Amino acid sequence: MIKVTLTTLNAKYIHSCLAVRYLKVACRDLRDVAVEIKEYTINHLLLDIVSDLYVEKPDVIGFACYIWNIEMTLKVVSLLKKVLPNVVIVLGGPEVSYDAAAIFKECPCCNYIVLGEGEQVFCELLDALRQGSAVSNCVGLMGRENVLEKAVPCAVVPDLNLLALPYEEEEMDELADKIIYYESSRGCPFSCQYCLSSATQGVRYRDTQQVFQDLEFFVKHEVKQVKFVDRTFNANKKHYFPILKYIQQLHTKTNFHFEIAIELLDDDVIDFLADMPKGRIQFEIGVQSTHEPTLAVIERHNCWEDIVRKVTKLKSYNNIHLHLDLIVGLPLESRKIFSQSFNDVYHLQPHMLQIGFLKMLKGSGIRESAAQHDYVWMDQPPYEVLQNGLLPYSDVRELKLIEDVFEQLYNKGRFCATLRRLVELSTDAFAFYEQFTLFWEKRLLHKVAHSTKALYQELTHYVDCYYPHERNVMGQLMKYDALIHDSGKIRPDFLPWNGKRYDKEISAFWHDHKGEKAVKDFSFRTWREIQKKFHIEVFDIAVTDYVRGQGLKQDKTVLLFDYRGAETRCVPIAIYDFWQGEGKK
Repeated sequence: MIKVTLTTLNAKYIHSCLAVRYLKVACRDLRDVAVEIKEYTINHLLLDIVSDLYVEKPDVIGFACYIWNIEMTLKVVSLLKKVLPNVVIVLGGPEVSYDAAAIFKECPCCNYIVLGEGEQVFCELLDALRQGSAVSNCVGLMGRENVLEKAVPCAVVPDLNLLALPYEEEEMDELADKIIYYESSRGCPFSCQYCLSSATQGVRYRDTQQVFQDLEFFVKHEVKQVKFVDRTFNANKKHYFPILKYIQQLHTKTNFHFEIAIELLDDDVIDFLADMPKGRIQFEIGVQSTHEPTLAVIERHNCWEDIVRKVTKLKSYNNIHLHLDLIVGLPLESRKIFSQSFNDVYHLQPHMLQIGFLKMLKGSGIRESAAQHDYVWMDQPPYEVLQNGLLPYSDVRELKLIEDVFEQLYNKGRFCATLRRLVELSTDAFAFYEQFTLFWEKRLLHKVAHSTKALYQELTHYVDCYYPHERNVMGQLMKYDALIHDSGKIRPDFLPWNGKRYDKEISAFWHDHKGEKAVKDFSFRTWREIQKKFHIEVFDIAVTDYVRGQGLKQDKTVLLFDYRGAETRCVPIAIYDFWQGEGKK
């Protein structure tokens, strides 16, 4: 009996590894082979991982290697060979598939490297080890003995329907709090030069009926999120549209995440998505740049007008979370040009705008042509760009700081009204975040962690410094943001709250049963219940009109915030219902 342990070091606890699960189910019919999975994170101590694996006394250990774990993985391998000198070490994954010879040189303890898609390759290797025979002419496998021979091609699984669902009943309870990764296709129709898709050609699909069965399995186990890892989920309408239709009619709380090319969404699909249950799906859309010369060099062809039209329409449905991506450091894109890409995408107001930094991945086309653009990058993973011919390191550094500030202010989604006004007061969106980041760095705020309350405080300091005449307006907008988000639980005491000023009016509003008219399915019983589930605040400006894009007006507004549901409801209260004919105060 050969005892096999498949393992990896995930970036976070909530992540799970799809690759090791594919390998395990692919090998389950092998005679006299027992396979188990052990997952860790990069936050575990090296010796704790080694100790845990040592206890298993495996004959073979397979490691899934990625840019976030390769350095730590090789350290674990080195230590394991000291305490388990006879164990066979097998490495696989994108971080070893495109430079296997260098990995063998760096890691003398490694016995084999699986290149590319390893399900069939790994089975053949284990079967050979079980029989004590040599593995010869196996596409996708490099052993230490043939490391200096001609290049070994990466393995490809031609038919995805031959692969079983990589999740088993007995492990689903252990995965209850983790993201479940799934794929319905492999490959990509594009050849973006910054991506590993540029190293392979074509797309292979899993049969849609099989996909339906797989998704039903996840729904049955009440999985919180299924994240499709298809490089371009919507590459083929005959494949993806039936899946979306199937997901729409499910009775589930499971969320499904897809990476899509929005230009491939037909208008009839976009119209169909209007009826998708809220929160059922989310889209990650890789824009990367809006600069045409840059898009030409990286072999990505976006029609910006088409993207604007489709994103705007999807966003208007208010039922699908939209996550758009940009990349810093692409060819021909200086800081100024990147700022235009940023402003273009920011104007669409996606729910999340991710600012990534170009990584010179092994096997990518852009790494092969790096000299043409004077790229300088980290020698170690994640191979992030430090500078190029148009973007000096000083700009990259400052953009890193801007990205950190942006993540805390915009992507957390807490300061929607506040940020809208601050951007209006600036030249453009990028100019605001650039100026706020300078303010942030001068106060050394980039060196410490920040609570939500502290962020409100720093925004207030910023307004006092640059726009003191806007202090009252900004205070009103921050009050609104604080009450509409986090279930109204974060109420910084330095904001201009009403306090007890309107206690008489609020008491009369509830006692006269006007609250029962304002909110559905509620009847007044106790003040404790009122205070827990509702809050009434008076604003000096027409804040809800402003949030809807109708401009800023000085006008007393009374709002009732309803915290009974998953999302806060904001209900306007008519002036005559609140002040009972006494007029505004």
